[in-house]
Amino acid sequence: MKLTVLGSGTSVPHANRSSSGFWLETVGGTILLDCSPSVIHRMAEEKLDWAGLDAIWISHFHLDHCGGLAPFLFSLKHAPGTQGRTKPLTIYGGAGLNDLLTAFDRAGNYRLLEQRFPVRVVEVKALSAYEIVPGVDAVAMKTPHTEASHAIHIRDTEGKSLVFTADTGFDQAITGFAGGVDLFVLECSFVRDKPVELHLELAEAMFLIRKAKPKRAMLTHFYPEWDEVDMKAESAKFDPPCEVVEATDGLMLII
Repeated sequence: MKLTVLGSGTSVPHANRSSSGFWLETVGGTILLDCSPSVIHRMAEEKLDWAGLDAIWISHFHLDHCGGLAPFLFSLKHAPGTQGRTKPLTIYGGAGLNDLLTAFDRAGNYRLLEQRFPVRVVEVKALSAYEIVPGVDAVAMKTPHTEASHAIHIRDTEGKSLVFTADTGFDQAITGFAGGVDLFVLECSFVRDKPVELHLELAEAMFLIRKAKPKRAMLTHFYPEWDEVDMKAESAKFDPPCEVVEATDGLMLII
């Protein structure tokens, strides 16, 4: 698998960090993990085949994670390069995903799901396995952020695995969910003394990494206070069991 960071930031506008989005290439197709408003342009900047995307995973319904869905589906419907598409697109998320897409549609009678190709919307149940693209299995786990927030565990036919927490508060159950994975992608919104409970600060993120013992970890979802901090140096103070990578827009990792 190959992961490209499209957005390593938050809802706060930032010159170098777009809002959440990751492009995952697998043996069975391409998966977009979160679809922030800035992601549709970031896919073009990275020269990715956005018109041929196979699946979208929406971790929760805050706009810096799902606000790009409507313009992306609008692009698929009207862009010249998509008119010959026939293969299906599947959009996954928690309970309420259908309602969200319906609300987008009703805002302007866009008929976003009425495409020239099949669009399937799947509201996943926590801890129930499903095939997200052919040959690639996924399981979701509820996380403490919103009622519809989920982390996702993805594993391909070669046994390569990834966990993406998206936004979450501290929950030790995540360590079992991410135990031993090849790449553990978790949020780290704040350096310390976080102002809200339903995100992670560095000490909490590093605790989860130490307990999960992944082969490699990547921190993401950085608020601007991180601009003045050396993430690598700060994370090293916690004696991590693996390499800890700082997500930056455009970074590509082989899993």
